[in-house]
Amino acid sequence: MHSLFPYFFLGVSLAAPIGPVKATLLNLGIKNGFFHAWFFSLGAIATDLTYMLLVYFGIGRFIEYPVFKTILWSFGCFVLLYTGIENLLTMHKVKLDSNFKKVLRLRHSLLSGFLIALLNPLTILFWLGIYGSVLVGGSGRLSGLEIAFYSLFILLGIILVDFIMAILSSGSRKVLSYKFLNIVSALSSISMIGFGIHFGIQAYKSLF
Repeated sequence: MHSLFPYFFLGVSLAAPIGPVKATLLNLGIKNGFFHAWFFSLGAIATDLTYMLLVYFGIGRFIEYPVFKTILWSFGCFVLLYTGIENLLTMHKVKLDSNFKKVLRLRHSLLSGFLIALLNPLTILFWLGIYGSVLVGGSGRLSGLEIAFYSLFILLGIILVDFIMAILSSGSRKVLSYKFLNIVSALSSISMIGFGIHFGIQAYKSLF
């Protein structure tokens, strides 16, 4: 079991930095509560599973081609800019009261998590780089069961960090002032916009 813990901490180290995905998660937790943040993280985890399978079966190497990189940078730019600007424009809105609307919003949060993580080049670089070299690169000496266990512990590390962030962001709504929460929400939105601009610059450089 001790050999599995480094992979657990690898998952924690991946999930801990505040990037575009975590900025959106914190924003959702502050604005709409725990379940929206948690469903968003579940969507992002679904993306992680998708990339793990792509790398394992060797399909991920096609993403390294310049044309695919340009497409990913471009879509990442669009999604993050749109999400960040939308969050800034809707900071004054509170959680919806209708249970039916909540279900729709939860589905929206789940889909948003999947799309933002899917189109986040930083996530792609991790799975192609670190995960690919640690697991798939050693598949000649690792059994399929070992790779499955190592992958599971990476995901458990990611899930733990996301769960804690969802709790903290939603719990802060009860103890912090509305003005302060708006400031945090604005900063996370600006962070998303900043990442979107960065991805747009990378797409421009890859084209020209």
